[in-house]
Amino acid sequence: MILDRLSAAGTYAGLSPALGRALRYLAATDWSSCAEGRHDVDGDRLFALVSDYDTRPADHVPWEAHRRYIDVQYVHRGAEQLGHAHLSELRVGEYDLERDLVSATGAGAFVTLGAGSFAVLWPHDAHRPGVAIDRPVPVRKIVLKVAVDTGEAS
Repeated sequence: MILDRLSAAGTYAGLSPALGRALRYLAATDWSSCAEGRHDVDGDRLFALVSDYDTRPADHVPWEAHRRYIDVQYVHRGAEQLGHAHLSELRVGEYDLERDLVSATGAGAFVTLGAGSFAVLWPHDAHRPGVAIDRPVPVRKIVLKVAVDTGEAS
């Protein structure tokens, strides 16, 4: 997992061409004016999901991981806790191929994602997004989905 501020996103662009493209798109887009929902950048290889929601108590947020995508989770407005753990440290449940969702249970650590912060989560990074810090608050979050098989895409 990588955790940083959007202003430092360029630091990580060299990790892979696909991740670099995602981070450049993240930094160049005015997320205040984007409608909620899916925004295609490169079809199923790279797209953004824009969501407005209220954070929830941790016991209402399940662990998840993905096999086909790297998540770049960016908090544009608000703040939340993000649970994280290596998938091997959790009890892994069923994989939902259609939703690209691995469910899991167990314990992990939490970090705070404030406005302007992002996390990069690889398939081995289980996560619990959208967790309230003290009480539920509104958040605008953008999740860029970067296909893991596009490491050589430009």
